[in-house]
Amino acid sequence: MNGSPTSGARSRLPFALPRLGIGTAPLGGLFREVTEREAAATLEAAAGAGITYFDTAPRYGHGQAEERLGRLLAPAGITDPVISTKTGWLLRPEPDGSPGTVVTDWTERGIRASLESSLARLGRSSVDILYLHDADEYPEEVRRTAYPAVRRLRDEGLVRAIGFGMNHSGPLASYVAEFDVDVVLIAGRFSLLDHDALETLLPLCAKTGTAVVVGGVFNTGLLADPSPGAMFNYRPVPGEMLARARRCGEICAEFEVPLAAAAIQFPFLHAAVSSVVVGCRSAAEVTANAAAYRFPIPDGLWRRLAEAGFVPPHLLG
Repeated sequence: MNGSPTSGARSRLPFALPRLGIGTAPLGGLFREVTEREAAATLEAAAGAGITYFDTAPRYGHGQAEERLGRLLAPAGITDPVISTKTGWLLRPEPDGSPGTVVTDWTERGIRASLESSLARLGRSSVDILYLHDADEYPEEVRRTAYPAVRRLRDEGLVRAIGFGMNHSGPLASYVAEFDVDVVLIAGRFSLLDHDALETLLPLCAKTGTAVVVGGVFNTGLLADPSPGAMFNYRPVPGEMLARARRCGEICAEFEVPLAAAAIQFPFLHAAVSSVVVGCRSAAEVTANAAAYRFPIPDGLWRRLAEAGFVPPHLLG
């Protein structure tokens, strides 16, 4: 699936990144357990929808998400996937084999050990993208050991591209300004409800040619289902934010466009955005999100959303 509502900007990535991907935190049990059968059906639905990009991490279910990709991608019919995973955190199992704890390790030894473990779980000799994961508060460690380590891994061919993945755009922009970064993953900070990444990160990435992957376009589910029990950025939704999400949905309904379609396609209004990844825990969610990605959105809706404050007007040209 390489089409898109808009075309991307010049990118430093050495390969084409599919425009729609699946985030695999739900396959690792985020919020609720997903059975092996459900995980297999999710990936089979991805194959049917033409989705080939999967973002994962060792922290997603203490390696379970990576293990499931390793076991289930090929049987689902996905033989040439694009995979991004993350490093900077090590899984420390208990002596009895239980998952144990997750600890930070930004040393070169730790970075390599993390990648080696990921490759073993994924059943691969390399991955396409390696992100330094949630390195917001570790600039000295990144500068001293972690970034040089991932750069060497790229030079050795164990990864094709390197970058940073996190939920805060300010630290991410600082890393893009300082380091040779191919791609970044920003989650929850470039959505219809949150434009924080637009202040510094996205203009900087457009200037440097750093590809941007946007996650969290539903802000942890609120823009998928703006109901009182929804989550917003991993917490129960505040009343005023629920009201904003519902108003956004009302405007979309005036144009007969699903709110989810506007949420998934919104990031592509910025030329620096190469891809959107959406967490999916079932075949039904994959099918719905793929349909939302393809749903035609009239220019009039974007203009109306801009008037209401959900879309920065300058993104519309």
